[in-house]
Amino acid sequence: MTTALQGVNISPVNMEDRAKLAIRAGDTVRVHQKIQDKGKTRIQIFEGLVLSRKHGDEPGAMFTVRKVVDGIGVEKIFPLYSPLIDKIEILRRSKVRRAKLYYIREKVAREIKRQMRRMHIMGTATESDIEAANRAEADAKVAEEEKTRLATEEVDADATAQEAEVVETPEASESPAENSEPEELKEEDSDKKE
Repeated sequence: MTTALQGVNISPVNMEDRAKLAIRAGDTVRVHQKIQDKGKTRIQIFEGLVLSRKHGDEPGAMFTVRKVVDGIGVEKIFPLYSPLIDKIEILRRSKVRRAKLYYIREKVAREIKRQMRRMHIMGTATESDIEAANRAEADAKVAEEEKTRLATEEVDADATAQEAEVVETPEASESPAENSEPEELKEEDSDKKE
């Protein structure tokens, strides 16, 4: 038993335009969805591959879109005539030989497993923000200690240089006197010998 719904408005969207899109499995679509957050409405875009289309063009028509985010498959089921869908864009249309592309889920999983087999285990890792902050703090502390040590070494070097100058100055004045005394003694010794 089918009921004819001619002249009846089921959804506030233009149903004829949405039906003319003729979304089918294999299409890559971009769905602009309205999302309400705390009284504000924003548009969120979901772009992916259409896996299936159900219920034709009737008011309850649905389509499933799949995309991969950070290696994880995400699927959303959208009602075709939903007023929460602002716009639907068809980006690419692929020729497929099936009405439902559910096998894509397993195919992608198999490809990922195959890639995992080819991977080599590495011993590298990234540091977290906390570890980076601790390392930077430790480096700053070491740099500050090095700067302090260099400053104290310079002060010590200057002090020893000044002490050496002070010590060398009296020695410089005494050394000619010492040199002169032995000469006098030598002269006296030489006089006595004569």
